[in-house]
Amino acid sequence: MPLPATPFWFLRHGETDYNAAGLSQGALDISLNATGRAQAEVAGPLLAGQGITAIISSPMIRTRETTEIINEFLRLPVSFEADLREVIFGGMEGKPLQPWFPEWMEGRFTPEGAETFAQLTVRARGAMGRVLAHPGPVLVVAHGGIFRALRDLMGLTKEGLTPNAVPLFCEPTDDGWKIRTP
Repeated sequence: MPLPATPFWFLRHGETDYNAAGLSQGALDISLNATGRAQAEVAGPLLAGQGITAIISSPMIRTRETTEIINEFLRLPVSFEADLREVIFGGMEGKPLQPWFPEWMEGRFTPEGAETFAQLTVRARGAMGRVLAHPGPVLVVAHGGIFRALRDLMGLTKEGLTPNAVPLFCEPTDDGWKIRTP
């Protein structure tokens, strides 16, 4: 089932040390590093004046920190949606993403104790159904895995890394979903 045809803003959390090292974080609750905090400070002014009505964030530390920093510029109500948390990578958490990650996305490999990409997509779809019921456009602050699932639900490629703390406006059009930066 696709996403509701409702425009929204998406922001992946700022960089962490695990991101910088190319390691899988998953359910590990990692804080932003200095670069990640600086990225969030740059994103805040870019999001100001975009008509955003609320921020809905993953409850994980890295997204909470990002939300706190950008909300210094936006001054909006914040709520947390548990199902926006990052995918559980089980036995691969804290390990390099390559070479197993592409096979995980395609459903050919699931690490022990991990969610499948299909399970993540179902969870993300449910979360976004609740999120997009809010008057909008809302800002969703979440994770790269969540955005891969959302891109898949939008009929877009799930390939490619979602940049840290770069605001993305996701908009349904007659020709399908479009994603742009401010």
